[in-house]
Amino acid sequence: MDFNKLIARVKNILLTPKTEWPVIAAEPDTVPGIFTNYIVILAAIPAVVQFLKLSIIGISIPIVGGSIRMGIGTGITQMIVVYIVSLAVCYLMMLIIDALAPTFGGEKNQVQALKSFAYAYTPAWVVSVLGLLGLLGSLAGLAAAIYGIYLLYLGLPHTMKCPQEKAGGYAAATIIIGFVLSLVLGAVLASVTGFSGAMTGAMSGGLNTSSTYTPDKNSALGTLAAIGQQAEAASKKMEAAQKSGDANAQAAAAGQMLGAVLGGGSQVEALAPDALKPFVPETLAGLPRTSLSVQKQAPLGMQVSIAEARYGSGNGPSYELTVTDSGSAKGFMALAGFGAMENEEQTDHGYEKTYHQDGRLVHEQWNQSGDGEYTVVLGDRFIVNVKGSHVANIDALKSALGGLNLAGLEALKSQGVKNG
Repeated sequence: MDFNKLIARVKNILLTPKTEWPVIAAEPDTVPGIFTNYIVILAAIPAVVQFLKLSIIGISIPIVGGSIRMGIGTGITQMIVVYIVSLAVCYLMMLIIDALAPTFGGEKNQVQALKSFAYAYTPAWVVSVLGLLGLLGSLAGLAAAIYGIYLLYLGLPHTMKCPQEKAGGYAAATIIIGFVLSLVLGAVLASVTGFSGAMTGAMSGGLNTSSTYTPDKNSALGTLAAIGQQAEAASKKMEAAQKSGDANAQAAAAGQMLGAVLGGGSQVEALAPDALKPFVPETLAGLPRTSLSVQKQAPLGMQVSIAEARYGSGNGPSYELTVTDSGSAKGFMALAGFGAMENEEQTDHGYEKTYHQDGRLVHEQWNQSGDGEYTVVLGDRFIVNVKGSHVANIDALKSALGGLNLAGLEALKSQGVKNG
């Protein structure tokens, strides 16, 4: 994957679409190539942002103060499902645009149809990062949607060879069918995860198109570049499998590419449940463990391991400890760590903030009723969260989490990881 080319394409389609669409239409490409070199990278942005918003930062409740937050394990499942569904939507929209072509005087061509949707949807993917900014993010998402429709209108005459006077009707029909499709898939998504969310976005500046730019491997761009390189290698196997006509080989190749993307350029097997047990002690902050649940899940084939325990009883202090191995979503966790916006909010009822400390992403929340939580992300893979009820202060939560063998857990960040 040419990461500089991807950045240049994003900038050009956003800023100079009238001159970029003819270039796009003339480029030789394949369906797997467009997915590998463009879609699988940009489609990851809204999934990561949604995870950060729902499971790390939380959704604020202005009237009562504080926020509500989706569980880490559920959030990871939601993130993976949203990402996979977004890829499926791209494929289905390709089929729709291709099928509609003759109706509006165009020429059927699946590669060009996928180009039409993928590049027109660029604003939504890019600006979805502003979803962390509340009302501003919503307004930006609306602007991105409108601009995306305009991009589709500009592009169809070039990609699908339809007459200019029919481009408006072609774009409108595509949007209407796509809207209905989103409602159907939204219902399916809600049935799987218990939550249905829209992926929105808008444009942002500062995109680098220098041909000599090489991203730092330890940066967000470097992580995306590594993901792209592994996905490119996997896509070549997919193309070979398609030529062979072997359905099993095609499914295996597709799974390998998806795993490479989610795993940050690596195939990752989550820890076995027994491997997480040592990090859920029998006592926490001097209180006995009253329940324990350890499981390994595979939502849509993506592995995640979760250990949950409760401590204390009666009306006194109590704690809930959750240790999560993001496993197959390790690549997304790395992006979450890079992309998290540090913030702090104080109310009459308490406070919450997200920040980086010693290279780790940390979130803490506290309210005057004596309830709070403290979360640390270790090695861009493991998420340790402790919630307290009727505890003295936030320091009690920090002390409880600090008593765990965090260094030992973080040392396992490479276990089960297979590069290439």
